[in-house]
Amino acid sequence: MSYQYPEPLAKLIEGLSKLPGIGPKTAQRLAFFILKMDQRDVDALALALQAVNTDLNYCSICYNITSTDPCYICGEERRDQTVICVVQEPRDVIAMERTREFHGLYHVLNGAMSPMEGIGPDRLRIRELLLRLNDETVQEVILATNPNVEGEATALYLSKLIKPTGIKVTRIAHGLPVGGDLEYADEITISKALAGRVEL
Repeated sequence: MSYQYPEPLAKLIEGLSKLPGIGPKTAQRLAFFILKMDQRDVDALALALQAVNTDLNYCSICYNITSTDPCYICGEERRDQTVICVVQEPRDVIAMERTREFHGLYHVLNGAMSPMEGIGPDRLRIRELLLRLNDETVQEVILATNPNVEGEATALYLSKLIKPTGIKVTRIAHGLPVGGDLEYADEITISKALAGRVEL
C-alpha cells in the first residue's frame, strides 16, 4: 500500500492544485510551506481567502471588482466622462491605471469571445456596455482587449455594434506583444499602445 498524506494536508494540496499554473508538485511545495508558517500568518491567509469571496462584488456601472458600489473609479468625478476604455478582465484596469496616462472610465467585459470554449457575446458584459453608451456624454470608446485571437474577435464585434451609434471607436496600438496579456506588459509599453491607438 502506497503512503498517503493525512486528510487535511491532502485536501490542501488538492485545493491548491486547482489554481491556474499550479501543478501537483508545486501544490505539494506550497502546502508544506503553509504547514511551516506561523499560526497568525495562516489565520491571516485564511481570512484573506474568505474575504475575496464575501467582501468583493462587481461594480454596478463598469463591472470591475470592488468592495464598494460604485467602484472608486466610477465614483471619481474628476475622471473624463466622455471616454470609456473597454478591457477584458479587472486586472487589466490595474495595468492601465499603473500607466497614469488614462483618465477616463472603464468597462470590464469579464472575458473575451471564444467559440472554442463556448463563450459568446451573451456571456460578456456587452449589453451593459451598450446601455452605458445611450448616455450622450460618451464620445469615444477605446477597445483595449488583449492582442490575441479572442481579444481581436471581441474588439471587431464591439466595433461593429458601436460604430453605427456615431461614437468614435478606437483600438489601442499594437505596441503590446501579440498573444500576450495586458497585465504582464510594462507601463511604457501600455502607455505607447494607448497613445498610438487608432480609429476602427
